[in-house]
Amino acid sequence: MQPVTHTRFIHFLQEELALSKESIAIAQRYFERDSGSFPMILWQYGLVSLEQLERIFDWLEESNDTLTSHQQCDPASA
Repeated sequence: MQPVTHTRFIHFLQEELALSKESIAIAQRYFERDSGSFPMILWQYGLVSLEQLERIFDWLEESNDTLTSHQQCDPASA
């Protein structure tokens, strides 16, 4: 995940899903150790519900689509 997208993702988790910084930090530690899917780690450790997990995947998909469309329009990314 690119730095800007990562920052936006963390902001989404905190603002839209009301996850605490502590919960995100716990998931990040497990992610660094196990290098699994960050959203799945959030869910496996009970930090998000199944509904929130679906919202996370939707956000990531939309974010990826937006990033891809911007790269296709930007001659510098070619």
